[in-house]
Amino acid sequence: MSPADVIVIGAGIIGAACAHALAAAGLSVHVIDARKGGATNAGMGHLVVMDDNAAELALSQSSLERWHEWGPRMNVDQPTCQFTHCGTLWVAANAEEMAAAEEKQKRLRAHGIACELLGPAALAAAEPLLRTGLAGALKVGGDSIVYAPNAAEWLLTHAARPIQAEHAEVTRIEGRMVQLSDGRRLSAGAVLLAAGIDAPRLCPGLPIRPKKGHLAITERHPGLLRHQLVELGYITSAHHSDGTSVAFNLQPRPTGQLLIGSSRQFDTTNPAVDNAILARMLRRALDYAPGLADLAIIRTWTGFRAATPDGLPLIGAHPGHDGLWLAVGHEGLGVTTAPATAQIIAAQMTGATSHIDPVPYAASRFKL
Repeated sequence: MSPADVIVIGAGIIGAACAHALAAAGLSVHVIDARKGGATNAGMGHLVVMDDNAAELALSQSSLERWHEWGPRMNVDQPTCQFTHCGTLWVAANAEEMAAAEEKQKRLRAHGIACELLGPAALAAAEPLLRTGLAGALKVGGDSIVYAPNAAEWLLTHAARPIQAEHAEVTRIEGRMVQLSDGRRLSAGAVLLAAGIDAPRLCPGLPIRPKKGHLAITERHPGLLRHQLVELGYITSAHHSDGTSVAFNLQPRPTGQLLIGSSRQFDTTNPAVDNAILARMLRRALDYAPGLADLAIIRTWTGFRAATPDGLPLIGAHPGHDGLWLAVGHEGLGVTTAPATAQIIAAQMTGATSHIDPVPYAASRFKL
């Protein structure tokens, strides 16, 4: 293999999107992945505008615009990417959460994001699977879903110029050089670390912790659900910095199956399903959609999100290692925010102007 301008470590959705953008910028790219099946393979693939803070909103909104460009092309080239417009219903259980939905609507509309409030009757008509007595919901119609593993493959195989890709394990990074487990040493003009929870092993000191999550998928019931359903309480539980939390999150897959989430659990790297946590998560789902009790679950699994202390990813040059760049720590928004992450990386590496302010994501905000 000829030397590349950039070596990208990690072929998940973040690494693949960055490689795609770098190739579009005219750089030669060599992607190396250990094929361990990280967060990209384990997640829901929900493409959602999040507005917990301005930086998160900027990254997710810009990314959704790009996903809407990519999605139809993906479906033509590789139908198994399963890009689908389903929209998100942020479900309010009570008057307090409905007030939160109204505030969320104001924030999103202020940024040009189409959304509408649904009262109890409209919510019941939109999703009969939900229980009665809910206060309503906020519908964000532009949100979508994608099968992320195949989307990552599409990004690597449909770039502006060929991307070199190989399955190998990187054991060490030394400046602009990486060493592989088979003894080879490869060098490039720059190294981009996009290895999720594995990143601290290669770059000690990164402020990243694994957040374990559980998912369950049902047998096929086409037409039973039309929208991604998320409880408004999810926003609070998703950003707990400690402990264990569960929230109602239900997704219709193009296969007709229903994907049930979600949970968050710190301080464990054990990939085994924790039956107690899974049971809590399923009980939460039944609280909102009692009809799920009639469906058979055919598979359960776990994955690990790479979380930073402030909930924002590390995007840009490492402040203490010349030639090393970071695109890690996206927690549960990696699939959503991959396009904007890639745009920032490509702009910074080539000296172009990023249309997104990169400062909130700079690694220099932490002492590395």
